[in-house]
Parts: sequence; C-alpha cells; structure tokens
Amino acid sequence: MTRILVAEDDHDIGELIRLILEFGGSEVVAARNGVEALKIATRGGFDAVLLDVRMPGLSGLEVCRRLRAEKDTENTPIIFISARGQESEIHAGINAGANAYVVKPFDPDDLSAMVYGLLAQSHQGRVTRH
Repeated sequence: MTRILVAEDDHDIGELIRLILEFGGSEVVAARNGVEALKIATRGGFDAVLLDVRMPGLSGLEVCRRLRAEKDTENTPIIFISARGQESEIHAGINAGANAYVVKPFDPDDLSAMVYGLLAQSHQGRVTRH
C-alpha cells in the first residue's frame, strides 16, 4: 500500500486531502506543523510527501530542503499545496526541491491525478519537477 505523509495545519483541508488519498487506496499519515512533518518524514517509509508552504514551527519550504538533504528522502516525491499561488512563490517551492506545486483551492480529481502521476513516475525511476 502506498504511504503518504500530509503536512497541513488547517484541519478541514487536511481531512479533505486525507479522504482524496485514501479513496485512491493510500495510507495517509498526518502532521499538523513543519517540525512534526520533518520528524515523521525522516523515519522513512513514505512514497510521497504533501506539504503546506506556511506552517507553524518550520515552513514547508524548510521541511522540503531538509528532506532533500537526507539520503532516505532525497528522491521522495514532494508536492506543495498552498493558497499562495504567485509565480515567485511557486518558483520558491520548486527551487526548494518540490516536484510539483498545487494552489488552493484545488480540484480533488486534479490533486489525485498529480499525486498518483508522480508516484507512477517515481516507481519508474523518473520523477521530474514541474
């Protein structure tokens, strides 16, 4: 079963993401802030990580940078989900190491397609950044 870490400090959005991914057949582990996300993610065993950009403790950008610096998580697909969709913020997310950046509000089907598309690429060994 696919395991996905979702770090989102807004409970309702986190629950929506969890439902979308569980409907797709994934096991979802939730983190409510950046510190918790980093601690959980570095334990390993995740097929993908979804991060809110702005979270208490550590920003999603910093969590992403730290995950990319770790051998166990350097190639894990990372997707940012953020209400901030300005071009400079999207570039900052991609430059931090994310594979993709989704702007809130998002279409559940689009999010599902993005996550499972990246997972398929990852399993084929060719994850790229969008």
